[in-house]
Amino acid sequence: MSPNEAKRAVPDKREAILDAALELFVERGFYGTAVPEIADRAGVGAGTIYRYFDSKEALVNSIYRAQKMRFGQVALADFPATAPTREQFRTMWMRMAKFATANPQAFVFMELHHHARYLDAENVALEQRMLELFTNVVVSAQTRGDLKQGPPRLLMSIVMGAFVGVIRSCVEIAQPLEKADWKLAEQILWEAVRA
Repeated sequence: MSPNEAKRAVPDKREAILDAALELFVERGFYGTAVPEIADRAGVGAGTIYRYFDSKEALVNSIYRAQKMRFGQVALADFPATAPTREQFRTMWMRMAKFATANPQAFVFMELHHHARYLDAENVALEQRMLELFTNVVVSAQTRGDLKQGPPRLLMSIVMGAFVGVIRSCVEIAQPLEKADWKLAEQILWEAVRA
């Protein structure tokens, strides 16, 4: 198939651009990815990207917002807010594992970009709202005496650091994420943070 045929064969150009940009931002980072590279991988002309997105920053923000909202839906839908802390912790961990396993590039992308200076105000506010939700769960659990006392963000950072560590260990040995022992990791982390 010639490059022109490939460009005409793309059924949804916006989705192709988003998918290509996500892959490249994970592989090379935001600053290491040029718009023409995204266009080439998406099978569209470079000018086509600007029909859908005002800039590379608008593109990365669109991806971040969509992926963060998908993650939020998986993590928080029907969250057992009145369940014991142990069940809440297990539920959250396993939902995060489900999301990362089903969407490894999206998870890595969010990890790489959640603190980036090029995120717009809407994404910064989205990140802040999600952080507040998780913080409230931790504070409530600490108030009940279920989790260790200390700064909630420290506890959350320990858990997220371990979560990312499980993913890294899989990547290092070329093990699919679904083969990770998520249950054992969750149990170990629970022991680390419970009161």
